[in-house]
Amino acid sequence: MSNPVAVSAVETPDRAELVKRAEGLRDLLWEDAVDCERERRVPERVVSSMTEAGLLRLMTPRRLGGHGTDMRTLLEVATALGRGCCSAAWIAGVLNAGNFVASLFPPAAGDEVWGENPDARCALVLGLPAQNVERADGGVVVSGEWAYVSGCLHAQWVSALIAVPTAEDRPDIQFALMPADAVTIKDTWHFAGMRGTGSNTVVADRLFVPSHRLVPYVPILNGETDGVVDADLPYRNSLTGLFAIGLIGALIGGAEAALGYVRDKGPTRPVAGSTYRDQTQSPTFQLDLADATSKIDTAKLIALRIADTVDEYARAGRNIDLTVRARNRLESAQVGRLCREAVDTLLTAHGSSAFNEANPLQRLWRDINVGSRHAGFGMGIPEQVYGRALVGQDPRDISFIV
Repeated sequence: MSNPVAVSAVETPDRAELVKRAEGLRDLLWEDAVDCERERRVPERVVSSMTEAGLLRLMTPRRLGGHGTDMRTLLEVATALGRGCCSAAWIAGVLNAGNFVASLFPPAAGDEVWGENPDARCALVLGLPAQNVERADGGVVVSGEWAYVSGCLHAQWVSALIAVPTAEDRPDIQFALMPADAVTIKDTWHFAGMRGTGSNTVVADRLFVPSHRLVPYVPILNGETDGVVDADLPYRNSLTGLFAIGLIGALIGGAEAALGYVRDKGPTRPVAGSTYRDQTQSPTFQLDLADATSKIDTAKLIALRIADTVDEYARAGRNIDLTVRARNRLESAQVGRLCREAVDTLLTAHGSSAFNEANPLQRLWRDINVGSRHAGFGMGIPEQVYGRALVGQDPRDISFIV
């Protein structure tokens, strides 16, 4: 096993450098987006390029070769990647969040994950915990299934929730860190958009998980990581807030890509049934462009406030209170909605050819419509959660995703 001290001596790139690297991959991701969708997985050369650029170790501890970046960096990197491919940006966000969770396990687990490979990737799923769990000497034996595990096709490890039995007959919910080669993947991700995320179902069948690869869920959920997080990780947050940042970055990047495409094509496209020379001469096109641009700009501002809020609390060494956490969840949902509405407007402005299968706009439209309806964003729950907090009640009575 490699020496973690030697690895940590490598200079860590700053935010500007990491974002520049992400921006440099835009053309590659854009070129491979069609294959990504057709194969329902991010192409290996894209994953390799993101890995070689260090963009999948943003949340990996520095002592083990990672960057230990802040949330603003994660957001800006995911946004830059999303301008090339929403699916690639989405899995980058999830895998970085998964690495964050893996960094909270006992040091022996961190050494096991990254000691020989600082680019090791950990998928993460926050679905219902597996109930078929037995205590065993030195750990537990787990059987269960977890759906919607984005990035599982490109991960070396998977973190999922399990319900560990206790003498009090109240299960102890914990994260279990499992090697990807010890679980199986069921091909269940057949969706209209975000096809390349490979968000399939992971299955464990009587898998032994040692104690050093178990960690309580509630403290991580609440950001109560004192004495757990490595000193070089400059953040603390409720898990769900961190998890959303990479996802909304992918949506913003996709919306920006759609905006750029429509603007670039406007001067060469006619306005059917009119005497306008091209779309840019039409007041309706101009109004649609202004509306979409304003919504994307607003989404970016909201997303930056979420990320900066997390970073500000981290620098102050304080846990984020429930009201702010609930606000962050609602605002994450608002970012998704604004991106979705902006892209809807852009496709209308471009015209019906936007829905031609050869046109990248229809792929962006489907990706953002699916991604913005992630369980963390949809069905009116974020509004209920924040409203409950604003009247002094516990939002966790409605949803644990706070």
